[in-house]
Amino acid sequence: MEETNVSLKLLIDTESQRVLFAEAGKEFIDFLFHILALPVGTFIPLLKDQGTVGSFGNIYESIENLSITYLQPNVDKETLLKPKVHISGGTSAGTGVSLLMPNVETSSISRKFYLCNRCYNYVTDGCSATCPSCQYVMNRELNFVDPPRATTTAGSSSDGGYVKGVVTYMVMDDLVVKPMSTISSITLINKFNIKEIGTLEEKVVDLGMDEGVKLIKASLQSKSVLTDVFLPMLKKDVKCKS
Repeated sequence: MEETNVSLKLLIDTESQRVLFAEAGKEFIDFLFHILALPVGTFIPLLKDQGTVGSFGNIYESIENLSITYLQPNVDKETLLKPKVHISGGTSAGTGVSLLMPNVETSSISRKFYLCNRCYNYVTDGCSATCPSCQYVMNRELNFVDPPRATTTAGSSSDGGYVKGVVTYMVMDDLVVKPMSTISSITLINKFNIKEIGTLEEKVVDLGMDEGVKLIKASLQSKSVLTDVFLPMLKKDVKCKS
């Protein structure tokens, strides 16, 4: 497993062999939330080797193999096959996104815009467009960038990503996320009808890119993501040590 600073503390019911929930920090939550922002084009290369992309893989390969002769002049294959992913806060540095998302190019610039050099009345996202007002080519490039991050105040964080880093979060087996608290933990244990506390076991797992891809795959197929991804990995570690 690759060395990272992203980890989870799992609470496992050894009797039913399932993960009840996990304690997680900002890095892992940023990764989970960022999955929703991923273009489909970023999923295909990540999951292709595992045979879980279905016919999406055929669409991806069709674009790869299609001659640019058949594409519109302002269409670049790379924008479909390798889309840049926008990170909230302007950077993926220091977040779980950069650590757990292999080969995903991120950018603080979400897209480019153009206007003409004459009247500035219109904006386009294609550098070959013609200005409707003056008929000049709209090839003067503008860049849309994120506004400055809020100034850090006492007890707050400006580390980028999506959530604050001063909170521990609870992640359920089906990836429901909520702030962690002692009361919520006790309530959940009662909800799961745990008769013997001795059957509960805590395990800390480190996450690398391989686990990140497996989490994405499982999140598309399962309601018991943490159990499906981490219990087989823990059992394998036990066998290796024995």
